[in-house]
Amino acid sequence: MKILAVCVGGAETLPGRKSRTGINKHAVSGAVMIDGEGLIGDAICDRRHHGGRDQAVYVEGSLTLDWWAKELGRAVEYGSFGENLVIEGLDNCAVAVGDRFIADDLVLEVTSARIPCATFAAKMGDPKFVKRYMQAGRPGIYCRVLQSSTVGAGAEVTYLPYEGSRVTMPDLMAMLGGRLSPEDRARYLTTPIHHRLRAFLETDPGG
Repeated sequence: MKILAVCVGGAETLPGRKSRTGINKHAVSGAVMIDGEGLIGDAICDRRHHGGRDQAVYVEGSLTLDWWAKELGRAVEYGSFGENLVIEGLDNCAVAVGDRFIADDLVLEVTSARIPCATFAAKMGDPKFVKRYMQAGRPGIYCRVLQSSTVGAGAEVTYLPYEGSRVTMPDLMAMLGGRLSPEDRARYLTTPIHHRLRAFLETDPGG
């Protein structure tokens, strides 16, 4: 397993949108510094919903991007979904909160699943893409940075599954469309989940 691409983007305005976004990522050559706030030089425009220490790095697995290429009937270039890192041989559906990716000195810990928004739909040129993405059940992966480092494409990746309860990316996406049992809510709270999801689970009796 290795990093296939490191992607960054600048602030720009998409057609039909008023707010600026950094969703248009592109693969870069050479190494990029990744610290607790994400990739140095990568634009994060909407700090209310994006970025922050619990979603500093957005990861896509190559197997998931391959699936989307078949689904969309076209090539999916690295960075197309706004991801920062593409990891070879990774299936997003198998990843759970607390899993870790280690590349050189960089240590990432999975915190939550990517939830699609109107900006993503505009990026994909499909106003129905949010619904399509939710129905696919293959969300991207947000991570916090436990140890900063400079990394580039080609770096070997060690994948360490979380040893506690498995709360997968599809589990988190499904949670938004329904209610959790008290048992599942308690189980989710045993994981190192994103602080916003933790607050939601702790305060919402319906989960």
